[in-house]
Amino acid sequence: MSGKKNLLHLSKPKAVRIPTEIAEKAKKIKAIIFDVDGVLTDGRIIYNNEGMESKEFNVKDGQIIQHLKLHEILTGVITGRDSQVVRNRCNELKFDFHYHGVKRKGEKFEDILMEFGLNADEVAFIGDDIIDLPVLTQCGLAATPADGHYKVKEHVDLVLQAKGGEGALRELADLVLESQGFYELIIERQLRNE
Repeated sequence: MSGKKNLLHLSKPKAVRIPTEIAEKAKKIKAIIFDVDGVLTDGRIIYNNEGMESKEFNVKDGQIIQHLKLHEILTGVITGRDSQVVRNRCNELKFDFHYHGVKRKGEKFEDILMEFGLNADEVAFIGDDIIDLPVLTQCGLAATPADGHYKVKEHVDLVLQAKGGEGALRELADLVLESQGFYELIIERQLRNE
């Protein structure tokens, strides 16, 4: 304990209890894979007058990657678009893998399982649209952002509270790390400035 006294909480969220079924699935996770547009971003694409593309990413999603890596949880992207902006972000965050311009995500998912020696139940996936259904219906823990397509919501284990681009990856990563008993270690390391 830091010894500081909390004098005022303007908005303190209540502790969220993870449902047993979700926690059991999360305990098995060795990789978190996700789409980009509509998951890491809000799905919008901005073009300037010269035709240059830009996107906004949430730093909360990027912040958790180092903790996943420290606990040997792989991270990767399967995205339907091929964008240099996305490639730059993937390289910056040092994802274990990222595949761009993928139209048959289910097949790519099977390739990833073979390449990394994973079972489907050891992978969590976040997708927001119907192109993601082949992976969402095969993986061990399927999630969609709060603003995911309504048909996708019918096929997932978990509808996240965060919308796409607002920390959806962070929310699922926190759940996985908490379920696997790593979160207190993460907090202790941060308090020691490690």
